[in-house]
Amino acid sequence: MDIKLEKKKGVPRKYIPYIVGGCLALVVLLWLAFGNFSNTLKVEKRGLSIGDVKKEQFNDYVRLDGQVEPISVVQLSPEEGGIVIEKVVDEGAQVKKGDVLVRLRNSNLDLQILNAESELAEKQNLLRNTQISMEQDRLTNKNEKIQLDQDVIRKHRVYQQQEKLHEEQLNSREDYLEAKEDNELAQKKHKLIIQRLLQDSIYRLTQVNQMEENLANMRKNVLLVRKRKEHLNVCSQIDGEVGLLDVELGQNINSGQMIGQINDMSDYKVEVMIDEHYIDRVRAGLSATFEREGKQYGLRVRKVYPEVRDGKFRIDFVFTGKRPNNIRSGQTYYIDLQLGQSEPAIIIPKGTFFSVTGGNWIFVLDKDGKHAYRRKIRIGRQNPEYYEVLEGLEPGEKVIVSGYEAYKDNDILVLE
Repeated sequence: MDIKLEKKKGVPRKYIPYIVGGCLALVVLLWLAFGNFSNTLKVEKRGLSIGDVKKEQFNDYVRLDGQVEPISVVQLSPEEGGIVIEKVVDEGAQVKKGDVLVRLRNSNLDLQILNAESELAEKQNLLRNTQISMEQDRLTNKNEKIQLDQDVIRKHRVYQQQEKLHEEQLNSREDYLEAKEDNELAQKKHKLIIQRLLQDSIYRLTQVNQMEENLANMRKNVLLVRKRKEHLNVCSQIDGEVGLLDVELGQNINSGQMIGQINDMSDYKVEVMIDEHYIDRVRAGLSATFEREGKQYGLRVRKVYPEVRDGKFRIDFVFTGKRPNNIRSGQTYYIDLQLGQSEPAIIIPKGTFFSVTGGNWIFVLDKDGKHAYRRKIRIGRQNPEYYEVLEGLEPGEKVIVSGYEAYKDNDILVLE
């Protein structure tokens, strides 16, 4: 007799391994998707630089490398070009104002001087001849006026005689009228000669003044051309030291060409190139200090140059007190430039983490020091030792300040 078998309830055994494997795979996927596996990294604690978050006085300064330079430099550029015939001094020589440094020769300038002097002599002769001719004309006109004056007197006398005779009817009417007309004509001629002499006098005066003015200008021109010859001697404009003199015998130097410089050694300044990050904070008058041979010296910002090159701009310092002994051009001083007043602030040590984060975030250690968590922060000012933290950290916390290149994409660090 057959026995009827009942079906077992539940999942068949042969499917159980597949179900278990699927569940494990799902768990792994969920862990990868929502867990912290991709954002957690194990690092060795001994290789890290850990700094304390503190609230202390923040000294707002920046450290710079400065180079000593003369207080001023005068460039040597000849006003007249020419051939170098003598190099009187060499680099490093001490010179006084007016000392000749280089002598030049210019044949064209010599020719210009001769032409100017020849033209001046020609103009002088022309003025002299004109003055002689005008004087002759003046004498001729004066002689003519004298004759007309005499003629007027004589004609007037004859007219008066004829007029009396005519009144007594002792002469003819024609003689009377002729004497009258001759007198009137003499009077008119006299007036004309006076007007002509006046106009000639004004004309002569104007012409002579113009010629004398032109002659004076030509004399000035000759003096200027001769003065140009003096400029063939390149002289020092100040007392100082010849810092550079780049000329050789026989070299052709153009007008205005820079051939050297004179250093004013009466004082010194310190030139510094500073990052453009500080361009809005650096201004004339800020104070700075540096140490030299165990002594501290004071400086003051004298000038801020607005031009930025390769991410840096230039500032000049001058001394506010004593200068170091044996100060020389080209020496390097390490300067602390004070940008603001010292005041309390939350600070952290400077570190290489800044190059990766830009000061926008940092890894902060938990209380047991076994984990470090990424946190957003905001950094303000900085000096050679510390960053000022404006937001994101509290005094007493610890942060990792070493480089983040190996784990910049992680949110949690496990310290081992």
